[in-house]
Amino acid sequence: MTGKGSTPRILHLHSSFDAGGKELRTVQLINAFGRGAEHAIVSADPDRRGAAARLAREVRVSWPAFPSLKGKPWPGRLKKIAEAMQGYDLICTYNWGAVDAAMAHTLFADVYKLPPLVHHEDGFNEDEAQGLKRRRNLFRRIALGRSAALVVPSRTLERIALEVWQQPRSKVRLIPNGIDTASFAPKPARDALPRLVKHRGEKWVGTLAGLRKVKNLPALVRAFQALPEEWQLVIAGEGPEREAILATAEMTEIEHRVHLIGHVAAPARLVGLFDIYALSSRSEQFPISVLEAMAAGLPVAAPRVGDIPSMVASENGPFLTAPGEEGELAAALVRLAGDAAARRQIGAANRARAVAEYDEQRMVERYRALYWSLMGRR
Repeated sequence: MTGKGSTPRILHLHSSFDAGGKELRTVQLINAFGRGAEHAIVSADPDRRGAAARLAREVRVSWPAFPSLKGKPWPGRLKKIAEAMQGYDLICTYNWGAVDAAMAHTLFADVYKLPPLVHHEDGFNEDEAQGLKRRRNLFRRIALGRSAALVVPSRTLERIALEVWQQPRSKVRLIPNGIDTASFAPKPARDALPRLVKHRGEKWVGTLAGLRKVKNLPALVRAFQALPEEWQLVIAGEGPEREAILATAEMTEIEHRVHLIGHVAAPARLVGLFDIYALSSRSEQFPISVLEAMAAGLPVAAPRVGDIPSMVASENGPFLTAPGEEGELAAALVRLAGDAAARRQIGAANRARAVAEYDEQRMVERYRALYWSLMGRR
């Protein structure tokens, strides 16, 4: 274990380090902490490290060899994971994909004199989008037994942590995600993207999402088809559902107005070009993309899932719809598309709320206070 006077060393254990919500927040925090900490990052899938491209040059990051986070939770395997967690000042585990490391910590923390562990839960994949698995709930209850804190970004997850995973109130920390709201204030140039130009007279409905089943993007395509010809649907993201989305666009005969532009590394260069931000997800917790849309001054049309109803300004409430109701989502898009004044008013209210409640600096300071206090440092 490093001494209290030296630079703290933090170990981050992820199932992958692609550019998703939890990974990009990890990058935010590492960049914000600067040279005040050293970080070791483990991706259980070594080929998926897309979020690493956003790490600042000056930060101190290593990628240590580490036992696999995948497999049956046999004691021998968990013991090897525990051995590999020695020598750090703090261990951070993320989501179900790293929960075996939390179990290893609970079982072997005393044996190997392991540092405090903070587990982070950000949401669920397709296999739990419609309901949590009982076996996983039981496993989490045991695995988190010795964790120092359980951090969640949404009220929905906070309730699950307290009631379903039966974690003590003193351990569960609600820290909403935050973004650099100032970077979304300027309006991007119409040709800011290399793959798509916004022409004069065009209006864009846009979304940033992994192309996965839980995002239900074919439903967004079907809801969008009711909009007039000058409206375009722009979907930024990558994933296995790309062909299904394109097939839906062809089936509805609007493929000329649906644009799948792949991953966008700098959302601030894109989101401000949208006129409406839309989601069609079956499940969300606290979507960063909604914060980015709010910071860019956009109205949001989306299902009432996760924390979205409490995130947006009250003026935006009438444009949130029942989950799974494509007709309601289509009606919300049509109403917003036909009312430019409402789009401006709602967008301004969303921007003000994002700046006041969800700026990156507020989130960073809350994480810094938690991490540094657990490491016994000021």
